[in-house]
Amino acid sequence: MTESITFDDARPSARVARSEVRRALVKSFGCQMNIYDSQRIADLAALEGYAEAARVEDADLVVLNTCHIRERASEKIFSELGKLRELKDERRKAGKGVTLVVAGCVAQAEGAEILRRQPAVDVVVGPQSYHRLPYLLREAQVRSGVIDTEFPAEDKFSRLPPSSREAIARRGAVAFVAVQEGCDKFCSFCVVPYTRGAEVSRPVGAIVQEIERLAAGGVREVMLIGQNVNAYHGLDGDGRPVRLSGLIRAAAAVHGIRRVRYATSHPNDMGDDLIAAHRDVEALAPYLHLPVQSGSDRVLASMNRRHTVAGYLDIVTRARAARSDIALSSDFIVGYPGESDADFRATLDLAAKVHYASSYAFKYSPRPGTPAAEMEGQVGEAVKASRLAELQALLEQQRQAFNQASIGRRFDVLFEKPGRRDGQVIGRSPYMQSVFAEGPLAVVGAMAEVEIVAAGPYSLQGRIVSPASY
Repeated sequence: MTESITFDDARPSARVARSEVRRALVKSFGCQMNIYDSQRIADLAALEGYAEAARVEDADLVVLNTCHIRERASEKIFSELGKLRELKDERRKAGKGVTLVVAGCVAQAEGAEILRRQPAVDVVVGPQSYHRLPYLLREAQVRSGVIDTEFPAEDKFSRLPPSSREAIARRGAVAFVAVQEGCDKFCSFCVVPYTRGAEVSRPVGAIVQEIERLAAGGVREVMLIGQNVNAYHGLDGDGRPVRLSGLIRAAAAVHGIRRVRYATSHPNDMGDDLIAAHRDVEALAPYLHLPVQSGSDRVLASMNRRHTVAGYLDIVTRARAARSDIALSSDFIVGYPGESDADFRATLDLAAKVHYASSYAFKYSPRPGTPAAEMEGQVGEAVKASRLAELQALLEQQRQAFNQASIGRRFDVLFEKPGRRDGQVIGRSPYMQSVFAEGPLAVVGAMAEVEIVAAGPYSLQGRIVSPASY
């Protein structure tokens, strides 16, 4: 997934003529945390006097905020950099410059290799250091090839400027809020502990203040995000640790917030208190993304997941007992080193037992530096492709069944944007389904009760049955 996010409009300094206003654009790859990080980079750049660039060709600063999770992530970035190098050459011939920045997890993993392979890059900055980007940009003006991939001791979140109300309003009624970062689990296939570092949780007060600013700017739904979000253990004002369940209650209490979500969770941190929050906190969406990765205990042990199939199914049972309508989603990896036909069949069996509302399945791809990349028993591409197709077919069948079962139901939909045609608005159900309905533009940014009248391949069609509430 990629998303282009442009920097906030910023008034130029009094020392800069309007014709000299600099413009910037950031392209975000990958996970929700990257989208959040890109928005915060935008806030930093706005303070540096950068205005929005509608196109990369108009940008004086281009930031690629990268992800290292998916297959061939690095090569995709180098392909993008090749195009940007050509743009930089063209701009130089015209007497204009453009600064290229590679940020995020590929920057952290590749470091100086990025500069070696693509000398046109001016700055390489890891995900723990992007709060230092204004300094790094100034440094790049006096020397080429600036790199910052350290894990600084200071809390980067406390050093980031708050988003302006204009920026919040432009981003819409739904916002990500990073509450936790990094991971201590060290799954054998995953690079996150190496690119994002150890688990760190933000203080409760700082998160609540950010949510209050978002709500004042028109945000009605927040998703609390982290690489291992349900391991959250931030401190309250008295220095006492607070678990994710407590943070959810604090977020839900913020005036103006109508819905709270969280992602992504690990089964080992799914405690009774968090399950109880799904029962007790009205604003907490009945949706749980809980990656299992495999239905085979043997493969799970090799992955160093440290949970079992039985333990996972017990969580599912308890979650559904707490909230009968909860929608479940998951992540799966097929073709993990050593995965046998029997192991894969066990994954199909688990998916059939759980019956997911939506899920994501991927072929295993080696990540350099991870234990799994060096394991024996690497599965061939043809076998991985065949298994992936079979699992995806089952998961898609389940998704469509869940959507069909929504017909005739009524639930609140938060409308997020206009539809493709006049008089149509689009939002999301409590279960993360896309819903479109006939309605005025005034309903965008508001929540309304909707009756579902039809289900298509990718979305639900609804009828607004009650006035929108803000």
